[in-house]
Amino acid sequence: MSRDRQLHLGAFMRPVGIHTAWWRYPGGYPDANFNFEHLTQFARRLEAAKFDAFFMADHLAVMNMPMAALRRSATVTSFDPLTLLPALAALTSRIGLIATASTTYNEPYHVARKFASLDHISKGRAGWNLVTSGNPDEALNFGRDAHLDHAVRYARAREFYDVVTGLWDSWADDAFLMDPESGLFFDSSKMHVLDHRGEFLTVKGPLNIARPVQGWPVIVQAGASEAGKQIAAETAEMVFGASSTLEAAQAYYADVKGRMPALGRDPDHLKILPGALVILGETEAEAQAKRARLDDLVHPDSGLANLSVRLGVDASGFDLDAPLPEIPETNASKTSQAQILDYARRTGATVRDLARKVGAYAGLHFVGTPAQVADRMEEWLEGRGCDGFNVMFPFVPQGLDDVVDTLVPELQRRGLFRRDYAGTTLRDHLGLPRPPNRFFAAGETGDV
Repeated sequence: MSRDRQLHLGAFMRPVGIHTAWWRYPGGYPDANFNFEHLTQFARRLEAAKFDAFFMADHLAVMNMPMAALRRSATVTSFDPLTLLPALAALTSRIGLIATASTTYNEPYHVARKFASLDHISKGRAGWNLVTSGNPDEALNFGRDAHLDHAVRYARAREFYDVVTGLWDSWADDAFLMDPESGLFFDSSKMHVLDHRGEFLTVKGPLNIARPVQGWPVIVQAGASEAGKQIAAETAEMVFGASSTLEAAQAYYADVKGRMPALGRDPDHLKILPGALVILGETEAEAQAKRARLDDLVHPDSGLANLSVRLGVDASGFDLDAPLPEIPETNASKTSQAQILDYARRTGATVRDLARKVGAYAGLHFVGTPAQVADRMEEWLEGRGCDGFNVMFPFVPQGLDDVVDTLVPELQRRGLFRRDYAGTTLRDHLGLPRPPNRFFAAGETGDV
């Protein structure tokens, strides 16, 4: 069966989904996020299933939660993505490799060079998840006493994007002659010095690596605040959405893509993939039993602490059996807080209810048989709520194997997902164009 639109599927590893008890599930790998052999196995399994991308999220500090909860969290140890993904690039051949790098606690030259290197090593499979950092404790690891204000972080991120992409365009695609007879390694007329001087950043350039295989690695974002939606419309090529209902997803999809034509961008050049926890069983009852067993493994210490993190305020003193009190605006992630507040308003949940739900995973989840989950994914795709999903696994390896072995074949049978890769790069998988060099049209030279 052929369709005009097919799902894009990414795999979210941070570390292995976002349910706080994933590492405790019987038969699972507690060290999955910090075991290179396991991660290699996962990437290869996902590539065999023709997933678009393997995505490693990241944070630059241990999570800001009480020690009672932190000691129960698997987030405290994980690989640096830009060390891990080049190693996985050598052991895979087609799957995209997306890493998070903060624009608040990195310098653009570092980010540009590392992602250009990953793109060359992987032969065009790199993606950069551009984040501004939501954990205020990251500031304390980078010489700051406090997190930059939300608006300042996004203003810096916008300038940071311009600098990184400008550095990727330092060289024309045919700049490197490598001609032994003439003795010329490169054509100096095809090198551009950026010489950027902006509000936040000063970077001379050029980048000391050839232009990436894809022109630019794919630009990925995840923000759902007003500032996040605007920067996504201006710059992103993939968005990891956070909507937990189809109605909210449709509104987000229409909002972000609706901004793009006025910015001179084609809405089809942005793919929106909400994160979705997928739990499968041969029957719906079996899948629900897996979810219940997983949720039962959430310790109360973890639930309330995770609620505090998501809200950006200390919830430890709240009345557990009362509704949420009024929550002030904070300098943490506005997307995360908005999700919780929306759920609390819709359901009338108490603080105790919210703590258990957040500890267990409060976002979009598909629980059922492969056919039932495929039905819901199809509904979201056809209803213009998404272009695909960033799949989270409840535990590994079994949760990942369930998706690969039972859900993917069902999606393929319906014509909703590819049976083979049509190209070799991440842009090929996503149907995205290769961006032109802003300084060199084909055959032109530039200033040095």
